[in-house]
Amino acid sequence: MRKILLTGSILLLLPAVSYAQMEWLKKQVDSLKGIATQSVTTAKLSDTQIGAGLKEALKVGLENAIKSTGKTGGFFDNPAIKIMLPEKVRAIEPVLKKIGLNKQVDEFVLSMNSAAESATPLATDVFAAALTDMSIDDAKKILAGGNNAATTYFMDKTKDKLIAAFQPIVRKTLDKYEISQKYNQLTSSYKKIPFAKSLPSVDANQYVTTKTIDGLFTVLGEEEAKIRTDPAARVTSLLKKVFK
Repeated sequence: MRKILLTGSILLLLPAVSYAQMEWLKKQVDSLKGIATQSVTTAKLSDTQIGAGLKEALKVGLENAIKSTGKTGGFFDNPAIKIMLPEKVRAIEPVLKKIGLNKQVDEFVLSMNSAAESATPLATDVFAAALTDMSIDDAKKILAGGNNAATTYFMDKTKDKLIAAFQPIVRKTLDKYEISQKYNQLTSSYKKIPFAKSLPSVDANQYVTTKTIDGLFTVLGEEEAKIRTDPAARVTSLLKKVFK
């Protein structure tokens, strides 16, 4: 009996609800329906799809990064990743140029960047193999992360391995561009100056290897951010589905 009276009371109150209030209530219901639909759509993405989508994003990003850096000027003409003199040598760069060693300095810098540009395309297989280590749980966390979440994960997990695998490649290109010889020539010219000390020793192989990989990750981060924020950068149907 009490339930009947309560129902009757509610029905009596309904006519008092204004048309505007009813419209507001309808909008709230429609909004909730939209959220529910969106949740269902998101739920349709399987763990496998999420993992494949993240790996595809990295694959596309890596291909673009290698394409843009592995060409003449790819490092040298990009201020964000251009390999400059090692820090301990850079401190005396103004002195070197002031005493007429501009050409030797410029040749050394150019040769380091040329070595990086030459080595970069050879890293394709190394990066591709590293993608297989990403787990489903890793992929789900990365999807919910920031614009560079995948790049950061990839760098943390693979950088040491990449350096070890990449050094032989860089060493060959260093020999090709005679980087050690160019630095020795620079050192010899500097030592001819009265009272000048020898230039600091530089492990060119390690330095260029590290800078090359850092440059690749910098560009990869830019490519990942594009895929996450720019629909035009999602060049496959899977990317469009995962990053929407």
